Amino acid sequence: MIAQHEIRLAFDADAESIASMSRDCIEYGLSWSWRPVRVRRSIADAATNVVVCPRSNGLGGFAIMKYGDEEGHLLLLAVDAQLRRRGIGSALMSWLESTARTAGLGVIRLETRRGNLAAQAFYGRLGYRAVARVRGWYGGVEDGVRFAKDLWG
Repeated sequence: MIAQHEIRLAFDADAESIASMSRDCIEYGLSWSWRPVRVRRSIADAATNVVVCPRSNGLGGFAIMKYGDEEGHLLLLAVDAQLRRRGIGSALMSWLESTARTAGLGVIRLETRRGNLAAQAFYGRLGYRAVARVRGWYGGVEDGVRFAKDLWG
């Protein structure tokens, strides 16, 4: 999947577009927490990868993953609504999973909105399994579903 789409680490100049995409695609109906300053902090954080799929007219998608000693935590992933189902999300996840394996991590975990069945199906197709319901995960407004994938399995 990666070969079809350019995936690269984000630059500070990408922070505005990432924050806007997070607000519109992920944080709708919630208080906007992933503002440009927070995205820039993640870009600068050595324990976090912020990756983007650039397009000629902006970003096709982005992902933010924080790395711990034994597991990675996907904090955000979004694909432009007009570009979904073209492999961008899969390419972003493939890049992040490859990096996590190289770092020796055994598990990636993530959360998605309980009502976002498309995201749940997407992660399921990538081998992630629902492991818990997290009450009020999304600003106390909506429950989350926690997923995990064993990278060594």
